[in-house]
Amino acid sequence: MGANAQTSVPDFTAGQVLTAAQMTEVNTGIPVFADSTARDAAFGGTGEKTLAEGQFAFLEDSNTTQFYDGAAWEPVGVAPALIHIATATPTAVQSISINDCFSATYQNYLVLANFTASVGANGSLTMRLRSSGVDATTNYNYVQINSASDGTLTSTGYLSQTSFAFGQIDPTYNVLSSQLNVFNPFATDKTLAIGNYQVRLSTGRFDQRITSQYHSDATSYDGFTIITSGTSVTGIIRVYGYANS
Repeated sequence: MGANAQTSVPDFTAGQVLTAAQMTEVNTGIPVFADSTARDAAFGGTGEKTLAEGQFAFLEDSNTTQFYDGAAWEPVGVAPALIHIATATPTAVQSISINDCFSATYQNYLVLANFTASVGANGSLTMRLRSSGVDATTNYNYVQINSASDGTLTSTGYLSQTSFAFGQIDPTYNVLSSQLNVFNPFATDKTLAIGNYQVRLSTGRFDQRITSQYHSDATSYDGFTIITSGTSVTGIIRVYGYANS
């Protein structure tokens, strides 16, 4: 717990002599708690305030300020629509797994990545859904419909694969930006994804691909793995949840 964290919200009585520690606690303003469990335990006990409408609290684990509306704790201000969940910063690797980023808290997710590869490397990147630390690899359970364009060529394809398409890195201009929206991964249902990525191919020439993807297994997944082929990558991956309301 931080220096201002407390485990109770005291209810002082008339004529009570307050200690220096109690005065310091009062002077912190909005009561600070390590998490929601500590917050809930701080009200209603012996010598504690009764929780009532208008009470404020700050939670250290999520860095959020909340107020009690008489029935439930609510966030102060406008709740964000996109909530950061996880970040990974791989260095010169060919496989990056992020576990426990999908949960019942959010239905849909956004995965963003920026990568560079070794000079002279040429590789593609794919994503496999993951459950309890194990990748889903069954052939033909991932289906892709891709559209590619480099300014002169547009192509479409219907592919059955063992993973979702996530990107490609050119051997000379080795930078990749990719985003993938993943729908319903944690539910025991089919998972869909829509994304796009772009890579520089040569001077003044870019490859941009738009993908619509489908995983046929009605399985609950709590994470994913990014796999590279032909190169190692360095960069950053961020995972966000879309607020349900």
